[in-house]
Amino acid sequence: MPLIPLPFVVALLLFILLWVVARRGDESTPNLPFLGLILLAAVQSVFTGLRWGYGISEVGYIAPVSAAIMPSLLYAGVSKLVRASDRRWLALLTLHATPAIIVFLLVSLWRDAVDVALISIDFIYAAAILWLLRSGADDLRLAPFDGAVPAYRAIIAAAMVLCLSGVVDVLVSLEMASGHGARAAMVIGVANLFMLVLVGVAAAAASQSRVPRNAAEPADVSSPPDAGEDAKTIARVNELMQEKKLYRDVNLNLNRLARRAGIPARQISATINRATARNVSQYVNQYRIAEACRLLTETDQSVTEIMLAVGFQTKSNFNREFRRVTDITPLAWRDRNAQSPSLASAVGG
Repeated sequence: MPLIPLPFVVALLLFILLWVVARRGDESTPNLPFLGLILLAAVQSVFTGLRWGYGISEVGYIAPVSAAIMPSLLYAGVSKLVRASDRRWLALLTLHATPAIIVFLLVSLWRDAVDVALISIDFIYAAAILWLLRSGADDLRLAPFDGAVPAYRAIIAAAMVLCLSGVVDVLVSLEMASGHGARAAMVIGVANLFMLVLVGVAAAAASQSRVPRNAAEPADVSSPPDAGEDAKTIARVNELMQEKKLYRDVNLNLNRLARRAGIPARQISATINRATARNVSQYVNQYRIAEACRLLTETDQSVTEIMLAVGFQTKSNFNREFRRVTDITPLAWRDRNAQSPSLASAVGG
């Protein structure tokens, strides 16, 4: 029975991951760049198998070009969670297609410069993504609060993988220059497979935060910190949470909260960061967990029903936030507090 090369196994797993992520159906717009990133990671793994497993060197002309596209897809996916669609899409497409075009020309005309170009592209896009998210999870204004924090962590992990990819390319280039081509080939194969899996998983995790349809971006007005203004902002947000129960909206994100409050998103983020030392998603999820604790104590609803009722979409995010706030699981909370309804109110403080 013939053995299947490891790169093809990795590619199959990535294709399955893509199928699972793409099948998730909801009312939000899928993050197509993230889906494209998973697809391209799978294709890259196939190229690795063909080149290093079967000696088909011709794929060496294609693989560098597709490798140059991956960082731009990651950046595009992040951008869809940071800001609403930009009408200058043609200019942006041209800008982000430039790295792939440059690598294509280098593959044809100056092969020795391809590695340097790919290293530069990885580091430039990694730096751009880190700058885009320099303020933390609150920069993902269009990501629902339900999954903003895990999406942020997944994106940062993917950006770090880009940097790691650049480092590996530097090391491999040094190995090739020293004449150890065989060892360099092994390093390339193992490192590339490892990083492709990491990128695919990170993109899948980040894609859980889908952008609500018709998401508009309110204007931002920067202003210096003011204690009185901060108090008004917190009071307005608390009013929406306590009286309007806005946290029950599963698609609630920073932009939507800003529109309902009539306050710029950046001002809400900065105020909550200063006043509570938490990001906005954690602040909103605190209200969700407080109601979940009350429902667990006072009703016989299942954990899944309660999770959906208070504004969460996935059990993983619900359980993570519940543990963050209470240090125990939802079922443990129900068992512990079934006879003490008054304890649930302490969570919302």
